[in-house]
Amino acid sequence: MIKNISNSFLSFVIILTILCSSANADESISTEDLAKQSQNPVGNMYSIPLEYWHHNGIGPDGDGAANMIIAKPAIPVTFGKVNLINRFVIPYLGVDPHNGAEFGNVYLPSSGTKESGFGNIQYQAIFSPSDPGSVIYGLGAMIEFPTHSGDLGSDNYSAGPVFLALSMPNNWVFGTLIQNLWSVGGSSNPEDDVNSLVWQYFVNYNFGGGWYATSTPIMTADWNAKSGQQWTIPVGGGVGKLMKFESFPPIDFKLQAFYNVVKPDGSADWQVMFAMKFILPKQLFQK
Repeated sequence: MIKNISNSFLSFVIILTILCSSANADESISTEDLAKQSQNPVGNMYSIPLEYWHHNGIGPDGDGAANMIIAKPAIPVTFGKVNLINRFVIPYLGVDPHNGAEFGNVYLPSSGTKESGFGNIQYQAIFSPSDPGSVIYGLGAMIEFPTHSGDLGSDNYSAGPVFLALSMPNNWVFGTLIQNLWSVGGSSNPEDDVNSLVWQYFVNYNFGGGWYATSTPIMTADWNAKSGQQWTIPVGGGVGKLMKFESFPPIDFKLQAFYNVVKPDGSADWQVMFAMKFILPKQLFQK
């Protein structure tokens, strides 16, 4: 399962490398400034983040694992004084048997078999000022489509609001993002009903040369679960580095690890993530 996930991740990176090989980095922006812009969820830049997640300790006996590749392409569009950030969340998963779990942006009903395939795709539309002040905010909505393979997602369409706020003083980038999904139609099976919160805070401190310390845990709450089994609260962090290249777009690398101090029974004990964020120059999308 891990081999299949790794091969998919490598294939996607190779294809993206070929498509972007003719693009150059914008030399007018320093590495340090570009790193801070990359850490802004509503930054006015085209990007394709690829995240690999390994969740360990799932299932009734705590000996299972879940591995995921998540692509999160972001496409900004400017309307006068407002930016519309269009973001997609496209997960590919390999999961051992489990009792139902939330893995950050990905909610899974219970399954008694080992499965791999695509999960449900989400679309987020977030509006944010194109010329913000010291506090940057965004407000929008998201919808989840039942595009999953097998039992790797709910059969319902789900939707809900998204809100974020952040600030970027000096070397810091910190803020929070909150979203909640409710089922709006599709399946009559109670197991497919979705009412889940995703709450992420992010704290980054930027050093020189594109290096930065980072903590971006994703806390979740399944409001349909019984009391004491709703929340997953991870703590942890890691390090990142943005690298600029002579004949290739910049890439923002990130490595983090988290331990779940609060979690439902059968959920993962800990997780690690490695991310590569390809920052694409706007001339690739403009004539």
